[in-house]
Amino acid sequence: MQHSGQHGVGTVGPEGFDPVQPTVSVVVPTLNEQDGIDWVLEHVPPWVSEVVLVDGLSTDLTEAVARTMRPDIVVVHQRQPGKGAALRAGFAAASGDIVVMMDADGSTDPRELSRFVEALKGGADFVKGSRHLDGGGSVDLTLLRHMGNRSFVLLANLLCGSQFTDLCYGYCAFWRRHVDVLALTADGFEIETQLVLNAVAAGLKIDEVPSFELARRAGTSNLSAFRDGRRVLKTLLTHRPRRGNSRAEATSTQIELLEREVASPEWDSWLPAGQDRRRGERRSLTRDAAGHLGSERRGQERRQHGHRTATVYVVATPLEDPPIELVA
Repeated sequence: MQHSGQHGVGTVGPEGFDPVQPTVSVVVPTLNEQDGIDWVLEHVPPWVSEVVLVDGLSTDLTEAVARTMRPDIVVVHQRQPGKGAALRAGFAAASGDIVVMMDADGSTDPRELSRFVEALKGGADFVKGSRHLDGGGSVDLTLLRHMGNRSFVLLANLLCGSQFTDLCYGYCAFWRRHVDVLALTADGFEIETQLVLNAVAAGLKIDEVPSFELARRAGTSNLSAFRDGRRVLKTLLTHRPRRGNSRAEATSTQIELLEREVASPEWDSWLPAGQDRRRGERRSLTRDAAGHLGSERRGQERRQHGHRTATVYVVATPLEDPPIELVA
């Protein structure tokens, strides 16, 4: 499985959003987010045609919860760490005309999706959320992150000749046909900056729409203000605007996805992707953990019923990728 302007501020579309076309894929990178992913998937609008969950080898019930909430979910196991690596794998798996990226912790509100899609349908090539437009905001932006983001926005605008109001925010959408010219290579949180810079360099029409950043539903963030801030700064300082026909010259790092059949979460032999199958480890479901699987399964969890296998996609490595064992 392999899929390979001018800057302005967009406006929010009508509340009664009911598109027939285009198709929309939502890409959600995740790592141990069993306590938040159910809320996110519950609030994804029904008109979204596909959700791609990229699991960075979680050791909790993230994948099981996601499959319970949305049985048609596309699951990608990404061995390489980092949000950027996860998103690039998710973009490769997405099949919709439009690709939207959002977080698994509930901080990016799925109920705002129509704003992004409406802006794309209105003529934008790439749409980014902004917490600093009227109608936007944040309950999770610390003073340190606010000051860092403001500095990065000023630097990006200086380098690109743009008038962006936000930069380091992971709620973006774009037409999938542009994924190659976005030329993505980043592995960490700096991919949010690389997306915007490369969209500018490719001459894509970029709109901003207001977005309100919610508090994380549970757990702690994997973001480190200093470490990831340094990576964002390096991305900005090493950015070189392309000249000439930038759309033809830019090429994203190619990602090939391999299809695998593994034990379904409905069976006792299932293990989270981050657990070591070779050592035969088994995870015991606590009463609290079992609650994440939905009320219809409480009291009967782990019974041998339903589908014995589930399909996942893994990122191909330079060496031949061995098949994933299905433990009986």
